[in-house]
Amino acid sequence: MKHVLDIDDLSAEEIETLYELTDQIKADPGAFDDSLANESLVMLFAKPSTRTRISFESGMTELGGHAIYFSKEHSQIARGESLRDTATVLSRYAGGIMARLFDHETLLELADGADGPVINGLTNKLHPCQALADGYTLRENGLDDGPLAYIGDGNNVAHSLMQLCATLDIPCRIGTPDGFEPDQEIQDRVAGADVMVTNDPVKAVAGARAVYTDVFVSMGDDESKRSAFEGFQVTPELMAETDDAAFMHCLPAHRGEEVSAAVMDGENSIVYDQAENRKHVQKAILQTVYET
Repeated sequence: MKHVLDIDDLSAEEIETLYELTDQIKADPGAFDDSLANESLVMLFAKPSTRTRISFESGMTELGGHAIYFSKEHSQIARGESLRDTATVLSRYAGGIMARLFDHETLLELADGADGPVINGLTNKLHPCQALADGYTLRENGLDDGPLAYIGDGNNVAHSLMQLCATLDIPCRIGTPDGFEPDQEIQDRVAGADVMVTNDPVKAVAGARAVYTDVFVSMGDDESKRSAFEGFQVTPELMAETDDAAFMHCLPAHRGEEVSAAVMDGENSIVYDQAENRKHVQKAILQTVYET
């Protein structure tokens, strides 16, 4: 496992191995407190971040390594240095790169120029680290038999969840407004898996073990799209159509928009378990890619 750019980079067996390592890290974190001693991770950011930055930085520290925050805006990339040159030099300074970017092609270019591993911390197309943590959270809570229902925009989170569910044979239901379905390329990739896309949120959540949503308007999106999501808020009424489902959200959440406060803060909400598991799963990813 050199790079982690896309869920499709990983087999079901590799994901299971990551989850087994995550179990070990959570059970006995002290056993790994110097496993990446003297290693460095450059964290390249073009987008603002809370969970991605803190989970990777604290995770790298807890493994005995060092994480370096690197803003694209304040780097020489912003003044025209090529990504290949940047990636080549960064690879000589640090063992790995984690990048949170807008354009997915930029990430691929960065990875192509890097000698060491590159981890996708998010692009507009995919969010594999989030999906991997979500899959672990489902497994940890005995919900990985599905179905998992995702309600909202067919965005990067939806794409990576679809891929993860297809890889791990978890039934997946995606409910989006007309015109906001996941990219056809991603739908084609998961063809043959138990993944359904519908414009009916009630149909999407029927019988679901977990219901997942994300903000309706992601960073950089047109705010005018918000009106298209009327009727797609996750409310107690929508959750009543499920099999007493858990509620999941990648955060940040906008109570009163994509989810009601009653659901977000209700007893079935496991959103903070998800957020915590970002760090644990990413520690397993770091441990794995640095050893490869």
